[in-house]
Amino acid sequence: MDRATLYTFGRPFSPLYGLLMRLRAAFYRIGLLPSVRMPVPVISVGNLTMGGTGKTPVVQYVARFLQQQGRHPAVISRGYGGTAKGRYNTVSNGEFSLLEASVAGDEPRMLAETLTGIPVLTGRARKHPARRAVETGADVLVLDDGFQHLALQRDVNLVLFHAETLAGNSRVFPGGDLREPVVALRRADAFVLTATCDRNRERADRFAALLAMRFPGRPVFRAGYEPTSILTYENDGSRTLDFSEAGNIPLFAFAGIARPEVFAGTLRDLGLKVVGFQGLADHASYRQEELDALFAQARRAGAAGCITTEKDMVKLHGFVRSMPLFVLRMEARFGQDFQDFLAARLDR
Repeated sequence: MDRATLYTFGRPFSPLYGLLMRLRAAFYRIGLLPSVRMPVPVISVGNLTMGGTGKTPVVQYVARFLQQQGRHPAVISRGYGGTAKGRYNTVSNGEFSLLEASVAGDEPRMLAETLTGIPVLTGRARKHPARRAVETGADVLVLDDGFQHLALQRDVNLVLFHAETLAGNSRVFPGGDLREPVVALRRADAFVLTATCDRNRERADRFAALLAMRFPGRPVFRAGYEPTSILTYENDGSRTLDFSEAGNIPLFAFAGIARPEVFAGTLRDLGLKVVGFQGLADHASYRQEELDALFAQARRAGAAGCITTEKDMVKLHGFVRSMPLFVLRMEARFGQDFQDFLAARLDR
């Protein structure tokens, strides 16, 4: 069932689901459901909408910023899509990645590979990996996809909206894109409009003004995503490729992320020669025969190599690759005002 059909049939149930989510939040607020306070600050990065808002690059940015400030952060995630069942699962101890993507989940594994010196732990009840991280030396925690995880209290609550989709159709699931009613945004300390660029800036500015009016006192920050490098993966390892060099190679792109078409658009904006594209389901898993089929599709399109996302690449280690595989590395970019906000909140 496609999303439009789901929302059409689900719309009559949205008020009931919204009511249940409001009751759940109220039970946490008045103490009928327990919420744990950690002995160190907790920064939550989350969203109100279904689908991708670019949380992972923001988690990377926040964790690196904290590290640069002389702190010892750890990232705490549920580990969605992974098979690990422990109360806490150490994906990375800050030095070595210890769990494969199939066990840890693709996003935690990606964070483990890209955040040098920063532990990454998962667990369905986030209080357990959070406690373990503190026991092993973390003095600040970054909670990945934490806005609805009310069982763990936080000191900074960041809520992200993707600048292309914003609040979607503004209706609550199953009749819309929202995980909770809009009133839940009262819990936010700040909003971040991700993937802001010239194409969507005017619309993003109008949405920012609406947020400021509805939820006064909460700053609205903009974050852009910048392609920083292309890595080439061949059977004997990887190396960094210049954008100009990559521009001469006919590439077949594929991506298993929430909005794969955005990835394809980014490649074209970079001037890369994309001869074909295959969008896959978010958190898609791979088998050798599926990867072989993608390579065969690429060859039929006239490609000399394939290009994918870092999130997909962490699930492709160990597979036999019959043609070069490239990865686009993206990083979030914020203004100084966002760093000043985080520093001030943590210094309270």
